[in-house]
Amino acid sequence: MIVNHGSAKWQGGLKDGKGVLSTKSGALSDQPYGFNTRFEDKPGTNPEELIGAAHAACFSMALSMILEQAGVTDVDIQTTSQIGLDKEGDGFAIKTAHLVTRISGKGDKAVIEDCARKAEKGCPVSKVLNAEITMEVTVA
Repeated sequence: MIVNHGSAKWQGGLKDGKGVLSTKSGALSDQPYGFNTRFEDKPGTNPEELIGAAHAACFSMALSMILEQAGVTDVDIQTTSQIGLDKEGDGFAIKTAHLVTRISGKGDKAVIEDCARKAEKGCPVSKVLNAEITMEVTVA
């Protein structure tokens, strides 16, 4: 089993508090986050954009493998995962993850689209998200 991790430190209350997060690899180190970066679009990061980045990266890697197995070559994949944070009762819940991907490669368009659908459901991050996952595919 491969185990990776991220960590976070938080000080203060919800609205006036501040936090930093880091990743095992050091790609993120003491990256600031807080109420203002999550709900007020201020500079810094937030959990939803990190989940979105992880989802987009995982999907793209899974898709590249599936395309390779299907004989598609010269692959270029650009993906965004839009993570929806919705009000739920007294709190919030992530309810949606919408993949938007643009794929170019040498191969049949229908095969490429089918591979994208397989990756949408099969990438490990898609499997862990308990959210409605949808996707738009453009094959160039």
